Amino acid sequence: MLWNAHAGMLWRRFTIHLRREIARRAGLTQRELPERARVSFAKVAEYQKRGAVHFHAVIRLDGPAGGESRPPHWASAELLTDAIRAAATRAVVPGPVLDGRTHTFAFGRQLDIRTIHGPDLDGGQALTDRAVAAYIAKYATKGAETATGTLDRRLRFVAELATLNLPQHAERLIRTAWALGARKDLAHLRLRAWAHMLGFRGHFSTKTRRYSTTLGALRNARAEWQRLQAAIARGDDPQTVDIEETTLVLAHWTYAGTGLTPTEQWLSASLADNATTPTTEGDNAR
Repeated sequence: MLWNAHAGMLWRRFTIHLRREIARRAGLTQRELPERARVSFAKVAEYQKRGAVHFHAVIRLDGPAGGESRPPHWASAELLTDAIRAAATRAVVPGPVLDGRTHTFAFGRQLDIRTIHGPDLDGGQALTDRAVAAYIAKYATKGAETATGTLDRRLRFVAELATLNLPQHAERLIRTAWALGARKDLAHLRLRAWAHMLGFRGHFSTKTRRYSTTLGALRNARAEWQRLQAAIARGDDPQTVDIEETTLVLAHWTYAGTGLTPTEQWLSASLADNATTPTTEGDNAR
């Protein structure tokens, strides 16, 4: 659980060290690197069967304008491979001190770095943006299929697990995250909020802005397609449909309240592993 909680930060440290290692091998300062080359990547997080998170990533070196410009002459696959290996070794995240034991988190020895060629893709496709996107999407869907038992929503009470048909190992992991979340020295990790994700606090898929299209552009494209389909359903000629940017209001929001009721607070506290039954004395007893 603690590894999963720190995995996203560890990836961030890796990307920082990666840029430093590339600049050092190219004979550049860190300030000069963005003027000569840019690191682009797309990454997905996958759960192993035991519940630990690991990452699959496509990493490339572009020119200073991203994929729209050619990389410099020194930007070779060998240089990038060497920099990735060094950055993965240097990335370390200090963890909490629990029961007198100091925890630190780093990547293990299972580091598999491969240069992607056209024949590596399904059916020997050409090395295009679309083919590489399909290549990494395969790992994203694989992670969803083999996940050890994550949930699609957050838990309000750990007692909810009794109504869910989860594998025994997955339920044990979630209960462990919930119990750790009650510790004040781990409050910053918000483990109860992320217990349904086995403690992993990051997004399952991230990318640099210039790796490909932006998520905003994808949302706009989907919105345009939906407006076009709605116009066709009304019988309008698709050639004459004016696709305008509009704001679609799907719902309205009302203020419901803040926090838990006194009864819910009592129930939440009583379900925590380290909780004791609340007692009252004197005139306040009831």
